[in-house]
This record gives sequence, C-alpha cells and structure tokens, in this order.
Amino acid sequence: MELMIDQDQFAPVNGIEICYRHTGNQNGIPLLLVMGLGAQLIGWPEGFVDQLQRNGFWVILFDNRDCGLSSKTEGSSPNGADLLLRATIGEDITSHYSLSDMASDAVGLLEHLEIASAHIVGASMGGMIAQTIAIEYPNNVRSLTSIMSATGDPEDFTPTEEALSALLSEPLTGKDEIIEANVAASKVLAGPLWNESYAREMAEKSYERSFYPDGIGFQLGAIGMSGDRSDKLSKLTVPSLVIHGAVDPLLPVHCGEATASAIPNAKLLTFNEMGHDLPEKYWSEIIREILNFC
Repeated sequence: MELMIDQDQFAPVNGIEICYRHTGNQNGIPLLLVMGLGAQLIGWPEGFVDQLQRNGFWVILFDNRDCGLSSKTEGSSPNGADLLLRATIGEDITSHYSLSDMASDAVGLLEHLEIASAHIVGASMGGMIAQTIAIEYPNNVRSLTSIMSATGDPEDFTPTEEALSALLSEPLTGKDEIIEANVAASKVLAGPLWNESYAREMAEKSYERSFYPDGIGFQLGAIGMSGDRSDKLSKLTVPSLVIHGAVDPLLPVHCGEATASAIPNAKLLTFNEMGHDLPEKYWSEIIREILNFC
C-alpha cells in the first residue's frame, strides 16, 4: 500500500485535539512514533517511516500537544530556561501538565484508532514519553524503543554549552532568520553525518506547517515536573531497546547507558557517528532490532 504521510487527521483526546498521520496499512503491526521537544510529526524522516511501513509496520505519528497542529495550552508559556535550571538542581516543578499527561494523549490516540497495543518508539523528549507510556500503560505496549533520551535523573543532564544554547535560543520573528537559526541549531546538535540540505528543507517545512515557539516552554515544564523515572523503569517487563549516539552533545551517551541500566534486560545500541539526530546510515539496523521484538 502506498505510504500516506501527508494527510493530517485529528483525534479528540483528553479534552484536546491531537493531530496525527498514519501509513494506511491497518493490517500491519501497529507502531507509534513519539517526537521530541518542539518537534512536529514531520520531524520523523519520511524515508525512515517508509522503511518501517515496508517492513510490515502500521506506523502512526502525531504532534504532541503544544506543537504542530495539535491543541495549544491557554495562557503564558513558562520560562523554559528557568524550569530546566530548577529541575537540574533537583527542585520540584509544578507546571501546566506532565509527561504522564502527554503519555495519556498518546494512549488516547491508540484507543481512538482502536489499537489495543503497539510498539512504542520515542526520540529525545519522545523517548521520555515512551518510557512513561511503558511505565503507566504496560498492557498497551508491545515493546519500548527509547532513542537519544534519558531517565530524568538531573545528574545525567550534562549538555555542552553550545548544545544548551541551541536548545534554549532566544525567539526570533523573521521567517528567514528563524529558518537559518533552526538549521544552525540542527548542526550543533547533530553528529558528523549532519545533512545541511535536509536540515534546511525540514526547517522550511516545519515553519510553513506550524511555528509555535511558546510550546517549548510548556513541554519543558512537563519534563521538569515529571522527575526521575529510574526506579519505575527498573520495574518494567516490556521488551526494551535503548539507542544513543556516542557524540550526542545535548543528552550525552551516559544518558542512554543509564536508561539501559535502569530497564531490566534492555538492549543498548550506540552509534559512533550519531549525535542528537537520526542519521539515515543507521535506519536499517534500528528497524531490524525493532523487528526482533515481533
């Protein structure tokens, strides 16, 4: 069946609307992709989604709340830099919603699609949400794949200064400067396999589809509010795969190692030329490992 990744649909979930797309092959093995901080569903490379579909997966991808075309939270966005700083020193954070709420959104989407259980794959903040889904909704999870993510232990958060600046850059107003800033940030976060033309294409597409920088503050609040998952991860029984880049400047490789150590019997894959990105060079191996769970 032809890949269908350009048809935005909407699901009423938890009193909000979640925008989603899927590959159309409903008889395939359901697999839910969960994106990271401020990243829209189109942040998943089309080629990666296509390879998953061609390997028998029915792929569902969606915009988290406060991102893309999904519902936006009313009121002023929290100061993301301040929340992050307070969380890293172990301070309790209260914000508009938590990763548990975002996990509930994802499970609500599965219920909307009448999917009882799925393979859950999350990247960066999406990995944190995926972990939370596995913790709180184990019966809905066939396997967990946590990519370039972390347990939430504040001691593990040791980004480079350049990567942190890229994450928390000051908001801009002009289209061209916003696109250039996003391209520059992607280079800072990526490993040596960074593709400038692809980064520019995605920056342009993301801007045209939805530009909502306030969402990052809300989502950082969810991360900060949710704390350390290490103890809860130690009780997981779902098959788990942890993938991390050896040169990730935002969530260094020890974040992946800590995640794999926390989850019983988790398999850890590290890629030498991967930063905080998903290079095409590694797609086939990642998909092969996910297929092993099937």
